Amino acid sequence: MQQVKMNLNFSLHDCKTIITRINVNTFIRVILILVCGLRQKVILEKLWCKMFLYITFVIQGSIAVKEMAKVDWQERRQLVKVSSLYYNDGLTQAQIAQKVGVSRPVISKLLQRAKDEGIVKVYIKDESVHTVELERELERFFGLADAVVVPNNGLTGEVAKREVGQAGANYISNIMKDVKSIGISWGETLANLVQEYPFERREEVTVVPLEGGMGVKQVQIHANQLANELAKKLHGTCTYLYAPAIVETEELKERLMGMQDIQTVLESGRNVDIALVGIGNPFADSTLMKLGYLQEADLSHLREVGTVGDIGIRFFNENGQSIQDTLNTKVIGITLEEFKKIKKVIAVVEGEHKVESVLGALRGQFIDVLITDERTASAILKKYHE
Repeated sequence: MQQVKMNLNFSLHDCKTIITRINVNTFIRVILILVCGLRQKVILEKLWCKMFLYITFVIQGSIAVKEMAKVDWQERRQLVKVSSLYYNDGLTQAQIAQKVGVSRPVISKLLQRAKDEGIVKVYIKDESVHTVELERELERFFGLADAVVVPNNGLTGEVAKREVGQAGANYISNIMKDVKSIGISWGETLANLVQEYPFERREEVTVVPLEGGMGVKQVQIHANQLANELAKKLHGTCTYLYAPAIVETEELKERLMGMQDIQTVLESGRNVDIALVGIGNPFADSTLMKLGYLQEADLSHLREVGTVGDIGIRFFNENGQSIQDTLNTKVIGITLEEFKKIKKVIAVVEGEHKVESVLGALRGQFIDVLITDERTASAILKKYHE
């Protein structure tokens, strides 16, 4: 140590030589001793130990941060690559897993993480986006099993009714896998549904009218006629309910209801797999009025008791409660309570004039699926939120 202390004027070359022969820790200790003297050796060594530990910590921390940044970049690159393969190239998760060399669940997690990190953002750009949102709201607010909302696209009147009927036909056709029996009510929109229904070979299916219907006015929309036409489209069979929808007296109704054929058809109607119904408003563009089933006196009475709509000529109020009056007791068909027991009741409705009628039916939980047009759906939700 004395030898080192005596040679205070060593050159830069000597420093390099020392650095090459001893480690940095030892070298710095030597420099401190040379500068400050041997007496402070112990104090300086303690101080240097602390400094060395701190410097080591800082250096190692810096390296760790760089390594973390490196890992994050690599992971991010993998997320981008996997997302690009999936969304841009159209590869399946299984194909990507094979290409990248990991399992399919790993790819699924990476795709989800890409969304969570904001690398992937999904935008739905289509005119149907609004109608799909309406469908989801109808399902959420009214507990529907399903909803189908048809874009209006400026369509009105009979054209809009035909579009809704076509949507109903497509929907029914897609859920026919396990269906053996279909109940059908009456009305113009259902007539459009039957007209638009594709020809299929489903010989095992039976179509049942859900209420009576006789006469010469607009026969094409009666339940018996619609059951017959739909059965032809399905290459299936149908039954007929040979009775008027509304009879003149309760006594006549009781006599007709006592007939075995009518009892059999109505019992079949109560046990169908799916029921197709319309929802009517007796006060606006009423088919019941056109057919002569209702008179002005009947309308005044229905207003007085709070009627807002009907399903199968069974009237209900805004809260979905059945109207129990003399008119109701003359109807030959399925009751509202019996509708609620059918597995799946599908309502096909067009027109903003039926908004309160549909709301009453929804509150009464008479239907499970609603198929309607965009304007009507929007008006239903607006009225509901008021």
